[in-house]
Amino acid sequence: MALVGPLEILLILLIILLLFGPKRLPELAKALGESVKEFKKALQPEEKKPRRKAKKKQLSG
Repeated sequence: MALVGPLEILLILLIILLLFGPKRLPELAKALGESVKEFKKALQPEEKKPRRKAKKKQLSG
């Protein structure tokens, strides 16, 4: 599998700029960042996720 070099990245960014225009690029970058954040959050193991439901069960039980 070949690695993507700096020239290829520049070409991809140029194509994205031509497709979406300079006004929509910040919106796309923000949406991409939020998507990556949610994806990483979903990949966390269950031990690291907040345990709100478990605390409620302990208090009522």
